[in-house]
Amino acid sequence: MYLDLNLLTALDALLEEGSVAAAADRLHLSSPAMSRTLGRIRRTTGDQILVRTGRTMTPTPYALEIRAQVRDLVQQAESVLAPDRALDLAELDRVFTVICHDAITTALGPRLIAAVHRDAPNARLRLLAEGRADTQELRRGQVDLELGSAAPDSPEIRSELFFEDRLVLAVAPDHPFATRKPTLRRYAEALHLRITRRGRLHDPMDDALAEHGLERRVVATTPTTTSALSVVRLGECVVAVPERMCAGMIDALGLVTVPLPMPVPPAPLVGSWHQRYENDKAHRWLRDRVREALRDLG
Repeated sequence: MYLDLNLLTALDALLEEGSVAAAADRLHLSSPAMSRTLGRIRRTTGDQILVRTGRTMTPTPYALEIRAQVRDLVQQAESVLAPDRALDLAELDRVFTVICHDAITTALGPRLIAAVHRDAPNARLRLLAEGRADTQELRRGQVDLELGSAAPDSPEIRSELFFEDRLVLAVAPDHPFATRKPTLRRYAEALHLRITRRGRLHDPMDDALAEHGLERRVVATTPTTTSALSVVRLGECVVAVPERMCAGMIDALGLVTVPLPMPVPPAPLVGSWHQRYENDKAHRWLRDRVREALRDLG
């Protein structure tokens, strides 16, 4: 049986992009050429692979079943055919795009930028803010690494727990909590801020308080840690933040941290990247620099 491995590459692009036009653009083909290739894939597999639903294309159950296997096969083929060159950091000319919220940028950014410039002076970093909603930028290859509290729910995304931090309460130095640890009831009655890019007023902290018959007073949400701590500086509000990640901002604003009045799980920092970069030497080097910078935080 004659096997055209080009069909495997095309199938991988179609399954990731979910669009004939997008897959064609990724492989530098015309849309009619990609449509003909999809027809060949359908005849070879005996499955429609992608079916039209309104204006979009939806993968069939068989396509969903084989998506991860197809990606692994393409990666294996690329590793076999690509020359195994050592990573030359002095000659590395690449732009790495990292998405993270502002507390991570403030704490990690200076260390990461310094490490990248030291080892690979021709490489550049793009540190981008989180968007209001989840996007497909990792899958599309527009972002190299995302640092957040959870891994995206997608089979082609790899992830790793990079760091865990303790949640503490940030308050102004003249706030009553600054000199006396609050009871659970006084904590619930305080004026709370929430840091959320989607503006949600409820989080697991509220569920924990509800178990004690208490309800927290969330008076506002802000999209960034910087803006929340600036409000806290005015004296009335309090906000829960990761202790080590926010230490620099808290010190700069002259704020105080106090323990929460109830046990809460640590705040995770998860690194996520597309599986196409799993064995990419430059990308592995970048991930190592992130881990190194996080170790410096303690």
